[in-house]
Amino acid sequence: MSISLNNITLSYGPRILLERVSAEIPARSLTAFIGRNGTGKSSLLRVIAGLNRAADGEIRLCNRPLASLSPQQLATTVSFVATDKVRIANLACEDMVALGRAPYTNWIGRMQQSDRAIVHRALEIVGLSGFARKSMETLSDGECQRAMIARALAQDTPVILLDEPTAFLDLPNRYALVSLLSRLAHEEGKCVLFSTHDLDIALSLCDSILTIDTPALHHSPAAEMAASGVLERLFSDSGVAFDPTSGRIRATKA
Repeated sequence: MSISLNNITLSYGPRILLERVSAEIPARSLTAFIGRNGTGKSSLLRVIAGLNRAADGEIRLCNRPLASLSPQQLATTVSFVATDKVRIANLACEDMVALGRAPYTNWIGRMQQSDRAIVHRALEIVGLSGFARKSMETLSDGECQRAMIARALAQDTPVILLDEPTAFLDLPNRYALVSLLSRLAHEEGKCVLFSTHDLDIALSLCDSILTIDTPALHHSPAAEMAASGVLERLFSDSGVAFDPTSGRIRATKA
């Protein structure tokens, strides 16, 4: 398994978000991470990325304990795409993507031809080959998000984590982005886990769904999750209703 969560307890101050939860997420899979606001999706992603620590339990990445990985090993095992967009003036898209090669370059950060080839391929995969020399502040939200994913690809890690990658995108671009993540999982062999509120897109395009139902964590194939009743319970008092037959949500309150 690319990601193994074993008896994880996650807290925020005195509040327990997750208590002794476990899940196994394999390689070559796209998993959507769903939960209400404030339930700990971003916190758990940051723990898996090695940026924060869980209160208890063990995380294994590619069958190795996360706690045993050196910074270099961690940087070549998992990449993390945060919600924040990079909007640095005069920073070319290609140069931003090249930052993903930092774990592999020499001590002065000099890239070899092989590194540049990986950067160019990453841009090609996400459909930004023609944007290489464009400045990051000139890109649309969708193009900027693709550039951030290209940086994660250039980092060449088996595990890619993304926090709300479809936020601020319109509906067509949301579908296009999750379709891209699906291709990365199935064609590039990545284990891709991303948090989202786009439930209908997740159910239609993802292999599995990971759901926080505080303090529990549920993980199952998308079709099984849709039929499980978990999603109806999670959204029952949120002003929306989930239809397990169509996999869609609709507003129930004005």
